[in-house]
Amino acid sequence: MAIENHSRPRIGVPYRTRNEEVKGIRGKYEDYLHAIEQAGGKSVEISLALPSNELQALGETLDAIVLPGSPADVNRALYGAPRHPESADADADLERTDLALLEHAFAEAKPVLAICYGIQILNVYLGGGLIQDIPSELRTAIQHSPAKNIHARASEPAPEPFHAVHFAPDSRIAKTFCALDAQVNSSHHQSIREPGRNLRVVGRAPDGVVEAVEWTGDSNWVTGVQWHPERMTGDALAQTLFRELIAAARGATVRG
Repeated sequence: MAIENHSRPRIGVPYRTRNEEVKGIRGKYEDYLHAIEQAGGKSVEISLALPSNELQALGETLDAIVLPGSPADVNRALYGAPRHPESADADADLERTDLALLEHAFAEAKPVLAICYGIQILNVYLGGGLIQDIPSELRTAIQHSPAKNIHARASEPAPEPFHAVHFAPDSRIAKTFCALDAQVNSSHHQSIREPGRNLRVVGRAPDGVVEAVEWTGDSNWVTGVQWHPERMTGDALAQTLFRELIAAARGATVRG
């Protein structure tokens, strides 16, 4: 049965990059909005050009936040590391927006689902560091990002690889998903090195790369995943994550 709009928690989603927003590139961004709507939420688009007062005002109207993936990399100056040769440029507007939303969410106990780049900026916000380039730093046999297309003019992007992830038995993810192992899609070259304060690592790939974290600082629902559940249409784990976010947002609304 369809849920009436007024009962749908408002879930804010910043754009993936300012460049995509300006150029109207919405393909991957729409995946987040659709996943939220399918899970029973009301997606709210967040421009990366909002001045701080307007962003704060919009934040007050939200029940939860999804921090999306991005082709940008987190500014390494935020975690005190020199730039790796393989690091991509940061997006200052995305960074400013994400950090402001995180500050608001933690201050107001609003749920957060942080995805791919999102888990990385969440970790840095909480004082953690990042591996800047998995292939050159870890030299793992597991493929964490799509292979580069050898055909220079090929119009189709290379398919995302999938790999295993194992969850801690007492983690929230394992309990709600009712399983300790899953296969997830992967499209990233950076990952968490040291978890930030009150972030517990609850999921890893077989090579040790951090795949999931949960906030332990209070009872607020804050989850970060390194894969892309918004693109895993019909997948039970992906659906569980978005359903749990919506449930937590409803609970936060009631408490508020």
